[in-house]
This record gives sequence, C-alpha cells and structure tokens, in this order.
Amino acid sequence: MCGLAGEFRFTPVAHPPRPADLAAVERITHHLAPRGPDAWGFYSQGPIALGHRRLKIMDLSDGSAQPMVDNPLGLSLAFNGAIYNFPELRSELESLGYAFYSDGDTEVLLKGYHAWGADLLPRLNGMFALAIWERDSQQLFLARDRLGVKPLYLSRTGERLRFASSLPALLKGGDINPVLDPLALNHYLNFHAVVPAPRTLLANVEKLPPASWMRIDAQGRCEQQVWWQLHYGPRTDEQDLSLEDWRDRVLDSTREAVAIRQRAAVDVGVLLSGGVDSSLLVGLLREVGVDDLSTFSIGFEDAGGERGDEFQYSDLIARHYGTRHHQLRIDEREVIEQLPAAFRAMSEPMVSHDCIAFYLLSREVAKHCKVVQSGQGADELFAGYHWYPQVDGARDPFAAYREAFFDRSYDDYAATVQPSWLLDHDAAGDFVRQHFAQPGASDAVDKALRLDSTVMLVDDPVKRVDNMTMAWGLEARTPFLDYRLVELSARIPARFKLPDGGKQVLKEAARLVIPSEVIDRKKGYFPVPGLKHLQGATLDWVRELLLDPSQDRGLFTPAALDRLLSDPHGQLTPLRGSKLWQLAALNLWLSEQGI
Repeated sequence: MCGLAGEFRFTPVAHPPRPADLAAVERITHHLAPRGPDAWGFYSQGPIALGHRRLKIMDLSDGSAQPMVDNPLGLSLAFNGAIYNFPELRSELESLGYAFYSDGDTEVLLKGYHAWGADLLPRLNGMFALAIWERDSQQLFLARDRLGVKPLYLSRTGERLRFASSLPALLKGGDINPVLDPLALNHYLNFHAVVPAPRTLLANVEKLPPASWMRIDAQGRCEQQVWWQLHYGPRTDEQDLSLEDWRDRVLDSTREAVAIRQRAAVDVGVLLSGGVDSSLLVGLLREVGVDDLSTFSIGFEDAGGERGDEFQYSDLIARHYGTRHHQLRIDEREVIEQLPAAFRAMSEPMVSHDCIAFYLLSREVAKHCKVVQSGQGADELFAGYHWYPQVDGARDPFAAYREAFFDRSYDDYAATVQPSWLLDHDAAGDFVRQHFAQPGASDAVDKALRLDSTVMLVDDPVKRVDNMTMAWGLEARTPFLDYRLVELSARIPARFKLPDGGKQVLKEAARLVIPSEVIDRKKGYFPVPGLKHLQGATLDWVRELLLDPSQDRGLFTPAALDRLLSDPHGQLTPLRGSKLWQLAALNLWLSEQGI
C-alpha cells in the first residue's frame, strides 16, 4: 500500500519532447507521505516523471522499491495496492522465461504487463491503481481495480496529464484552478455525498473510474476502456440452487478471500464493530490459523437518546476467540479536535459519521499492526440496508430508491444552493434513473445492488476506509470485495438476501462459524451520535463554521442556513443523517484543502 504520482508532458507534432515537471511531481509525492511512510523514490526521463511513497508489506527489501524500472523491457511502474495472487502469476511468468530479482508483487505487475498488456488486469486478484510508462512507444498506461478500492485522481490540460493517489496531493503540484463543479455539488447534496467517477467536486480534477484503463500517447490522445463489469442473476446451472447451496458457496468463497489476504501480513488486525461482517472475519481468520489476532473497536458519547457504542457485541466476539482486544472511547472534545485533521485526509468530502470513527480507530490500530481486515462491502453485496425491501416489488424501483436514499428532494436542493450554483434539473436523480435502466440487472433489487456496489460503495464506504486508514500508513484489506465473492453474490437471487432483516444467505453462512448472538441482533454501524444530533459544543462549532464570513463561498442561501440552524435536530435525511452537518462538512473540507 502506497501513494503514487506522476506527470506526462505532451509533445505537439513536429516539436521536440518537453521534459516533465519533476519539481511538481516531488511536491505531490511528498504530500502522500502518510500513505507510504517507509520509503520514497522518483523516476524522470524526458516527458515522464513518476513518484512513489512506499509502505513496506509484501517485500521488505529494496528490490521492490518504486518507481520500478526495467530497462531491458523498456517499462517503468508506479503502483499502489496489493496483488494477492502474485505467487501464482509469478510462476506462470517464469514458465514463459521471465526472471525475477525481487520477492513481491510489484515486479510481477511489470513483467505481467510486458507479457499480456492490458489482458493482465483480469488475471489480477487484488486492489490496485497503477501507472506504467512504455519507453519505446512513449505511451502511459493507467489502470484501477474492479471496485475502485485504490484511488487514482487525474488533472488534464492541453499540455500535460498529472495523476496521484489523492486529490489534495494533486493540488500541491500547482497549475490547477480549484473551482467547484455545480453538477458534482448537486450529487454531493442529493446522492449522500457520492460524486460518481469521472467527476469530483472540483471541475478541473477527475478520477479514473473503477475497472477502467486509460492509455495516453505523446500527443495527448487518449483511449479508455472498462475492463470488468458486474452482471446479475444466476447462471443456467444455478437456477435451482437452494438457500443451503448458496450458503455453502458463500462461506467457501469468503474463506478463500480471507485466507488469500493473509499473505505477507505478519501482525494481523480486524476492525471489529461487533456486527456479523467483522465478526465473521475474526472467526475465519481463526480458522485459517491466525493465533495472535488483534481486534479494535471504537465508541463515542451518547447523544439524542442514541447509544454511541456497540461494545457489548465486539466484547463478546473478542472473548469468544481470545483476541488481543483494544477498545477505544472518544469524547466530544476529541471529536471536534480531530475533525479538521480527518477532513484534511479526505480526497473528497464525505458526510458519513463513520469517517471520524475510522480516522481515530486507524490511529490506534497503526500503533499495533500494518495490515488490518475490514468488513466493508457486505451490505452492498448481500442487501443489508433497509432500502432494498422498499425497492423490491415497487412499481417504480427508481422512485422507491430515491425516496429512501437521497438526502434531498429537488425542491429542497433548489432552496439550499444559491442561484449561481443551481441546476435546472435533478442531475443526481437522472444519473440513478439511467443506471437502473442499463442492461445486466433485470430484478429491481439487483438494479439497486448494482448501483450501490459499483458506484455508492466505491465513493463512500470504500473511499472512507482507504482515506482514513492510509492517513496513518495502515493497509486495509477488504475480503468481501474479492472479485470472485462479488461475482458470486451478484448471481444470488434477491429472495435469498432480503429475509432475516437482510443478508440472509451471508447470515446463514456465518451461523456455521460465529456465535448467533451477533447475528440475531439489530443492525448497527460505527455510530457518532454527536454528529447527527448536533448539540452543545459541537453545534456551536458547526454554527461558527457556517456563519463565519471568511468561510462564506456563496454556496448556500441564508434562508437555508437559518432554517437548519433554528431546528438542527429536526432536519434529518431519509438515512437519518444531519442536513446541517452535510453543509458544514463541505465547508470544513474546502477550508482544510485551502479552497
């Protein structure tokens, strides 16, 4: 797990090549230091410059240092992520005549690309963002993993392409006008702060979509393709499978996903909420022979009559498996103190209360281990959220989804933003409607699951985990996002997911591994009640953040701010989030990024 950066300077026809701006790449790269605190390196030759910050996990030697340059092959690589099946790929490449001088996954990527080109990507099981420079063709190849676990941000002008693992780092290179994109602002305020790729909140910064690759030549001409898609519905030979059949397949696939993510992970940790997903990871890690297992849980002060921790369940699992358990409780003062730092670590503003939880929990975990497993993705794959039953059987699945998930109606959005930022149409709603209409998912629930798995998951839960763990040089591995398990889950009919409060088939698999007490409980999450039920010092802080004249960017109408501040507890979204916090979070992120 690392951070990568680079610049490709374009060469107009009949002009001599122009050198890349190495100084800009150095500034970007060093801003990525928390993602890779162990080492750094640069490579520059003519129009290309690559930078890298390294977190040493798979190969601790300098043999896997990056950027990695293979002169005989004419290739250079900067890579962020982890390829879990690299030993098998290495054996295959050795049979083709390739020789290796390092022991990690980086060199396997470099030689694998030489052998197979873009066809390497479907062979990979892992999380990755990568940049490969082809010296002889003077082309740059960029790619991102299937579910966008690893980020890649881009800035393009007529003269160059820059890229980096985080948006704030990319801004450090200069030469970017950080103006907001009104359409992205519409998504932020409506689609629960999700701004789908390729857009970001900034008009002049993009992100490479998940499961996509891009090839750019010396004149700046660009080719881009999607290299993986998720299709829903059982195969012909799976039409008659029972719940027990699917349960066994899910358990076997989850076991494999957990086991393969233990490669090159000496000190093992699990982010343990006490829910079925993280508890199952603990049970399966025990099954694959991990004895010295650390678990980590976090809790906050109660607020608005809502409990701020779920320690009773995480403690139960920790006792059952005898883990080295770490329980972290955070008071209101520290939440306010640490929020600015958490928002500095965000590549894009996120409103989920989980962000501060993950940020502070990662700070604690990083003191004990470099690799941690997390249960992200299970709800989006196995229908664990409350809106899936509402979509099921609805006459208009899109309308049901919008009513359950969106933070605002169009009229509410129109009353919130000032006229200069107002769109005359429901842009986020149009995006979701079009996504629902795409082929590849015929069932209403499958349409919602596909949207959530390939869009919402990428730009909310997955981005949250990456940003907050990497802020402390911690590698988070997410077994539920193993592509084989993801593809399996998409083939399971909704009737085996929706019962039992959602995730029925996963819960039935979990019953064969973990205590039933954590399965038959009310669904929870990392709660931070103080950011939902704004009160006391937190409310005062939010009010100051929104009303300070120096923070006024002309985004929100005074009437909307007055309405929200006068009734901070009564203005909740359908997902029970605070509309007031959402506006404050945007202001805080812009301030922390110097925008």
